[in-house]
Amino acid sequence: MADIHNENFESLLKQKGFLDIELDPTIDLFAEIEKLKKEKNAIVLAHYYQEPDIQDVADYIGDSLGLSQKAQSTDADIIVFAGVHFMAETAKILNPEKKVLLPDLNAGCSLSDSAPPALFKAFKDKHPDHLVITYINCSAGMKALSDIICTSSNARQIVESLPADQPIIFAPDKNLGAFINKKTGRNMLLWNGACMVHEIFSLEKITKLKIRHPKAKVIAHPECEEAVLSVADYVGSTTGLLKYSQEDSAQEFIVATEAGILHQMQKNSPGKTFIPAPPNNACACNDCPYMKLNTLEKLYLCMKYELPEITMDEAIRVAAKKPIERMLEISARYGL
Repeated sequence: MADIHNENFESLLKQKGFLDIELDPTIDLFAEIEKLKKEKNAIVLAHYYQEPDIQDVADYIGDSLGLSQKAQSTDADIIVFAGVHFMAETAKILNPEKKVLLPDLNAGCSLSDSAPPALFKAFKDKHPDHLVITYINCSAGMKALSDIICTSSNARQIVESLPADQPIIFAPDKNLGAFINKKTGRNMLLWNGACMVHEIFSLEKITKLKIRHPKAKVIAHPECEEAVLSVADYVGSTTGLLKYSQEDSAQEFIVATEAGILHQMQKNSPGKTFIPAPPNNACACNDCPYMKLNTLEKLYLCMKYELPEITMDEAIRVAAKKPIERMLEISARYGL
């Protein structure tokens, strides 16, 4: 293990990312993080799928749309993004003058990985008359190849804002794309990508769970496969699921999305029961291994040393910004 006082620490950090660092166990990380926020004029943005401690110390918690909007509007000098790499990239795209940090550079995304920009460009070139709508869960390189970015919160409105006869490529999530096709009556051409977390929910196990909890409502994220969505009482974005669970009269919910959201659901509705939908493996719940790479310790070290920092090619950043701005404009038009 590396000692945080090692004079070579910062150079090692730049080369390798965070190492296993011994921290004084008596440090109050919550208090130290709050102190660093004030000293550095930093804001901590966290996704709902982060571990509970990170959610509790964050200045803002949200889904991809809310986080993008917050990143665009913040007056902080440093944005610390407790999420995955594409989210921190989005913050940097919108804030080139600010320092954007990610606690663990290895916090990637299986859905983003399913759409390499070079392969997608070759696919796009075969359909020159198609407009490209790309789900925000993708790399800066993919965003730079897109016409409009969307999130699960605004995908339907963005598709419906376009002429009915406009051919569309939707990437990278085939499940979200199929869901939007069904809701809008479109026939978008879908890239064959998916999220490893949302694809492995077991319909058989959910059905058995429903039998044991007959009054529970099944709520699901549209990244899930059609078989799971077909048995859901409500399908929506992460924020949509949270709002529905808070406002609906049901007292039990089977939640088919990443289990991190249950922390906020329980905080907002302490008298209700939230059951993570079981995946088709031996785990009791569905956690994104990338999201969970971030820890409170890494968040503290990230803020203390202002590393690892997100950087990118300026040409890609400028190209990627245009479709994000178009998304934000359409979202504002619909009051999202």
